[in-house]
Amino acid sequence: MEDPVIRIPPYHYVHVLDLNSNVTRVQVGPHTYIQQDHERVMFAPRCMVMVPPRHYCVVLNPVARGPTGAVLVDGAGQARLRHADLDICLAQEPFPLYPGEEIQQGVTPLQVVLADTALRLWALLDFKDEDGNKFVAGDEWLFEGPGTYIPRKEVEVAEMLQATVIGHNQAIRLRARKECLDRYGTRRVTGEEWLVKQVGAYLPGVYEEVVDVVDAYILTDKKALHLRATRTFEDEQGRVWRTGEEWLVTQAQSEAYIPEVFEEVVTEVAVTTLGPRQYCVVLDPVGPNGQPQLGQQLVVKGEKSFFLQPGERLQAGIQDVYVLSEDERLLLQALQTIKDTNEEGTEVTRQAGDRWLARGPLEYVPPAEVAVLERRRAVALADNEGIYVRDIRTGKVRVVTGQTYMLTEAEELWEKELPPGVEALLAEALGDTHDMDTRVHSFSSLDVGVPQRDCTRTVTYQVPHNAVVQVYDYRERRARVVLGPELVVLGPGEQLTVLSLSVGRPKRPHARRSLCLRLGPDFCADIVTIETADHARLQLQLAYNWHFEMPEDPKALGRLFSIPDFVGEACKALASRVRGAVAAVTFDDFHKNSNRLICSAVFGFDEGGRLREQLRFAPNGLVVTSVDIQSVGPVDQRTCDDLQRSVQLAIEIATNSQEAAARHEAERLAQEARGRLERQRLLDQAEAERARRELLELEALSAAVESAGAARAEAQARAEAARIEGEAAILQAKLKAEAIAIETEVELSRLERAQAQEVRAQRARGEAEAERAQALADVEASRAREVAAALGPETIRDIARAGPELQVKLLQGLGLQSTLITDGTAPLNLFATARGLLGLAPPPEGSAPQGPTL
Repeated sequence: MEDPVIRIPPYHYVHVLDLNSNVTRVQVGPHTYIQQDHERVMFAPRCMVMVPPRHYCVVLNPVARGPTGAVLVDGAGQARLRHADLDICLAQEPFPLYPGEEIQQGVTPLQVVLADTALRLWALLDFKDEDGNKFVAGDEWLFEGPGTYIPRKEVEVAEMLQATVIGHNQAIRLRARKECLDRYGTRRVTGEEWLVKQVGAYLPGVYEEVVDVVDAYILTDKKALHLRATRTFEDEQGRVWRTGEEWLVTQAQSEAYIPEVFEEVVTEVAVTTLGPRQYCVVLDPVGPNGQPQLGQQLVVKGEKSFFLQPGERLQAGIQDVYVLSEDERLLLQALQTIKDTNEEGTEVTRQAGDRWLARGPLEYVPPAEVAVLERRRAVALADNEGIYVRDIRTGKVRVVTGQTYMLTEAEELWEKELPPGVEALLAEALGDTHDMDTRVHSFSSLDVGVPQRDCTRTVTYQVPHNAVVQVYDYRERRARVVLGPELVVLGPGEQLTVLSLSVGRPKRPHARRSLCLRLGPDFCADIVTIETADHARLQLQLAYNWHFEMPEDPKALGRLFSIPDFVGEACKALASRVRGAVAAVTFDDFHKNSNRLICSAVFGFDEGGRLREQLRFAPNGLVVTSVDIQSVGPVDQRTCDDLQRSVQLAIEIATNSQEAAARHEAERLAQEARGRLERQRLLDQAEAERARRELLELEALSAAVESAGAARAEAQARAEAARIEGEAAILQAKLKAEAIAIETEVELSRLERAQAQEVRAQRARGEAEAERAQALADVEASRAREVAAALGPETIRDIARAGPELQVKLLQGLGLQSTLITDGTAPLNLFATARGLLGLAPPPEGSAPQGPTL
């Protein structure tokens, strides 16, 4: 259940709705309000609207107030509202919002208008301000700074205007949006434009708008300004310019120029500067009245600087003065009748169309009435050089050679045209006159990459050694033949005869072209297909040696060129003879006698039946001296099979012979190999025995090392086992490991000491035993010496002989050959026993047996 007690803090308020009368009232704090049963609080306490100084807010649907400021209410007690109206609330005490009031714009700082800025205001309603000024809806005006703008509900801020800063050599272009007075009091109509050039900040009026900021054009002595009037107007100097009129502004008139509103900048004109040896021709120059003189020309000579006026243009730009040396001329032509001075200084009249030469040395500037047709230089010609000169009056062309020649005004250079094929052959001849001219050239590449030739120069061709060239004069209708080495110079109507030759194997007609004809000796090759009497088709590659016979009469040299393709015609004739001769013999005969058959077919036989040495072609004097068969090959498969069988049989015979020789050689090599193998086997066995002996020695040494190292390894193993046990004990427990380590060390030291003592004791015992044995041996030896010395030698001999003799007698009495009875403690002499066991005769009686050795 809601708490009926509403505590309203200071500067807060609530709306209370009376459910009986359906009227909402405002309760303002500080206040403790107890809600009645028929009342309802619309929201929790809200903070009042607080407008600090220099701020404002806009209230929609404000309450109506009386003259004293009290809120007006209707009959039901409800606050009366001004619906759809606005109220601007400035800084004041906090106030609540009555039912129906809304904050359309929150608390907003008042707008501060700075200097050189302004607000363009627009009246929404008719009103009168505090100063008594009346405004009608739709009026516009400016609120200029500095200042603080207090908003009104009847006024709307359209935009913020910034002042435009006008610098030096600058201006702003303004346009009137409607009829008004500008800031200088001048009446302006709608759409009118004007310039403001005063330096500083300019704030446009309410009905003014800034179109553009115009920068001044800086004019120098090298730059001017070309202007055009877009409409008729009067400038600042009071001069009236009509629409479309053009003029020039230079530095003399203004160093920095700002075009007016009705002036259009066409272009910036650069100064035209002429040097001391330069001139120009100005077309349509401006006359004294300031208007262009259409169709006129003006020659301006240097040294001078000027600007082209509007409508003026240069004919061919800035031109250099013609400086002629002694060997130079200028070909001139009069464009209209003028008076001139000739070389002798006499005044002459030049009619329109007249041509004459200006001779050097001199500096010449052509007048406007004279046209320079050509600059000519004397042509220096060597003995083998020339040019074609044509007389323009008669049309005759002549050749000038071997001198320095200057064309007259009635002469011109004539270009001699040659066929493209001849041009290409001449270009290649210039590249390699020693070898390329003597060869034929491919027709397909005649016009590819041909360098340009000076067609006015005489056409020359160097005829190689042992070659001829035919030159035909189409005007005289005669030909001349030139023998090499010689330089041919073509006249105006002469052309070189081009030979069209066959090349390739087999020959292809018109495949190559040449300007010269080689006289030989030389050779050519061709492939001929023949067929024998037994229809075997073969392909021959033949080579012919040839040369030309030179006629004694020089007038008969033209017969050399009677057959243009002498190579193709000769090869066809020779191939025909070969085919006819081969067709009458079989393949075997041809195979055996091919050379004789072909030579007889080519050269034939004389009246005596002998083979001729050469073949001569009468029309052009070509002589074939020899023929060479370079290769023979079958054409059809049958002939090819026959040749293959013959070749295979020859190969088989050669192979069998080679196999027999190889077999004999292989057997010989096998015997030698077996002997070397047996010898090697014996050597290997000896080496194996030697290696086996070394192996046994190594095995014995290894056994010794093994037996010696076994004890060492066992001792090392025991020590390693003890160490491993010690390490394991260390890993199980640190204290126990330390104890075992200490015990092990003590035991090891004890064992080492005991072993050392045992070794020393053993060594001492051994030494003592050795000393004792040595002493006993010395005692026994001394005793034996003393006994022997005491008994004497004879007594000892008798004692030694008494025992054996007694034994011998006893044995003889018993019938025994020998016996041995001993206790095993005394050494025995078995020499006699051994002789008895072996069945030997007893020793002589004189020899006494030796007794036991002491």
